Amino acid sequence: MKPSRIAIIGLGLIGGSLARALKRADAGLRIGAVDLDEKAVQSALGEQAIDAAGGLSEVCSGANLVIIAAPPLAAPAILRELEKCTAPDAVITDVASVKGHLAEALAALPAGFRSRVVPGHPLAGSEQSGFQASKADLFLDRNVVLTPLDDTDSAAIAAVHDMWRKLGANVLAMSAARHDRILALTSHLPHLLAFAVADLLTRREAGPDVNRYAASGFADFTRLAASDPDLWADILSANSSAAGEALDALADDLKQMRRALAKNDRAALDKRLRRGRLARERFNLARGDELKPHSRSDPGFQKSSQKNFLVQPGGSIKGRIRVPGDKSISHRVVILGSLAEGVTNVSGFLEGEDALNTLAAFRELGVTIAGPENGCLRIYGVGVKGLLAPRKPLYMGNAGTAMRLLAGVLAGQEFASELHGDESLSARPMNRIIEPLSAMGARIGAESGGLPPLRLNGGAADGLRGIDYDMPVASAQVKSCLLLAGLYADGVTTVREPGPCRDHTERMLRGFGVRLEAGPEKGSIGIRGGQALTAASIDIPGDVSSAAFFMVAAAITPGSAVTLEHVGVNPTRTGVIDILRQMGADIRLRNERQSGGEPVADIEVRYRPLHGVDIDGEQIALAIDEFPALLIAAACADGETRVRGAGELRVKESDRIDAMARGLSVLGIENETWPDGIRVVGGEPGGGVIDSHGDHRIAMAFAVAGLRCRAAVTIRNCANVATSFPGFATLARKAGLDIAESDLIP
Repeated sequence: MKPSRIAIIGLGLIGGSLARALKRADAGLRIGAVDLDEKAVQSALGEQAIDAAGGLSEVCSGANLVIIAAPPLAAPAILRELEKCTAPDAVITDVASVKGHLAEALAALPAGFRSRVVPGHPLAGSEQSGFQASKADLFLDRNVVLTPLDDTDSAAIAAVHDMWRKLGANVLAMSAARHDRILALTSHLPHLLAFAVADLLTRREAGPDVNRYAASGFADFTRLAASDPDLWADILSANSSAAGEALDALADDLKQMRRALAKNDRAALDKRLRRGRLARERFNLARGDELKPHSRSDPGFQKSSQKNFLVQPGGSIKGRIRVPGDKSISHRVVILGSLAEGVTNVSGFLEGEDALNTLAAFRELGVTIAGPENGCLRIYGVGVKGLLAPRKPLYMGNAGTAMRLLAGVLAGQEFASELHGDESLSARPMNRIIEPLSAMGARIGAESGGLPPLRLNGGAADGLRGIDYDMPVASAQVKSCLLLAGLYADGVTTVREPGPCRDHTERMLRGFGVRLEAGPEKGSIGIRGGQALTAASIDIPGDVSSAAFFMVAAAITPGSAVTLEHVGVNPTRTGVIDILRQMGADIRLRNERQSGGEPVADIEVRYRPLHGVDIDGEQIALAIDEFPALLIAAACADGETRVRGAGELRVKESDRIDAMARGLSVLGIENETWPDGIRVVGGEPGGGVIDSHGDHRIAMAFAVAGLRCRAAVTIRNCANVATSFPGFATLARKAGLDIAESDLIP
């Protein structure tokens, strides 16, 4: 729905800025306003920010879109009035920084009305208030949070999303409860403290000249106390529960700092202050546009965000472990859920940086996605043809999967787009997708050698056309890219793979209602263009690539016995299990079952001595991401392990053959490399300092090696572990690994 008549209830800073911004975006919009402040109304009319003003029923009865910009505690009563006077198809939204009380008010209203109310909150404002402080660019490059209810209409959400997008904002979504908890910490508590500290100064140090001695730190800290106290009393009252919990948590921390002061414990104070400084610097890096590229080669990023692992020798792995959701499936569920018609509910989503970058990209493409919250997402699909032109390049971070799959989707769009990534991804060749996509009619530009960024010019003259394509190398990313492009192509797109590779995309496409066509040859799959996707519920299993580190840890360490729960055991992903068993590992699958079309199981691993093996090319594709972990197993096995046909490992996040060889040499493990493989002679690893080269799998592989090392192992440049396995070190400690993390704090 494209609204032609908009009603704004409240012409303060936010309401006035909305009126100005909407008029600037579309001068043809007719905007009516409701406000008891006659001076603000006359100013808005005089400046042509609004076209009319009047009472609530008068202004709102003919509006397509109604925006409540009144104080939070007034919203429930306003909603009750709007239920009586608005048109049956009118969409209602608000801008308050508290959402729980609104959800409670809506629960008492009829379902038909409730479904067209989309609670929202722009993270924008200033200490100034009133219409005179409003400005048309207030929302530019700012985040807006939508908090739809379970039964909120998707079309209503899309209308509100589109409005904010046109004003230059980035649209996020989450539950009302989570919104209020987060805002209590990031906004409501800071305002409460600013008012309190400013008040404390005047009460404790009374006198007309006291402010002369207040330096810039006081001015900076208490700046928020210049805000409207009536408004903030309203906000804090509306969010009293969450704000009270935040205040209690801060009070506990302040008591600890008070004890440190009483004991003159400088070390405790220094640790807490440094931790706060690091948190602040990370906030500076992440602030604003969530698609902003934070290159890991930037000095600022390196200075504040580097992380090392320190692993002490000894220990064993025991217990039951649940690893994060499968990264490959997490990427795909965001992509297909966004292209589906309807609402897709997801559990088990991997909240790592790679998957979050994919999620951010689809938000920029006009899709409303609520979450993640404890691994849960709610994706309001826009349909295959519903994506919107991005307003900026789409940042893929370190995710080659995301870049290649998204290129397939964007190749079929009528609009232009650009995909780029961090330093590592920018060095990874994309010719394997550029060439077949170009054969389908896509127009793609890249840097010399087919390196990112990828520029997809959109609007192929006759649209994309289906092709028959023989992949020169088995690659799930290339296959998936072409199948996704095939959704937009005329005719059938058929892909033939020279060997087995992951089939997550095919399984999920079928789960979303897409018909795939098996070709006459083994390993051939086709898709007919023009098909629609239907929303689904997806429970993402644990990532076998993440589980591999604990499988290897238990397999190499005497006394170990571990159960990895709810892990995906897709036959195209179980190469790591097959190879470890070939090496003699004691691995058993229990409770095998299906989850969202994917086979899952609980994996039991017990220690048993390993022996070296020869790993050939046919096994490589089924375990390509697990080879760093497998080479650690080889280093602890009896005899030699030889890997051939693994040239693909040289163009991953790092040259994994070279990086693993260097690290193994540091540990005193004999090895030899070839262009397409490596030979590892098992032995007793020593210790030392290893550079992971920013590769998350290299870092985690050498971390588990520490279980068998004779001395401590330090692994440098481990910040990228968060891309695929957030919380790895914490989970590893619980399982029995003696691992510590250190942030390099300037």
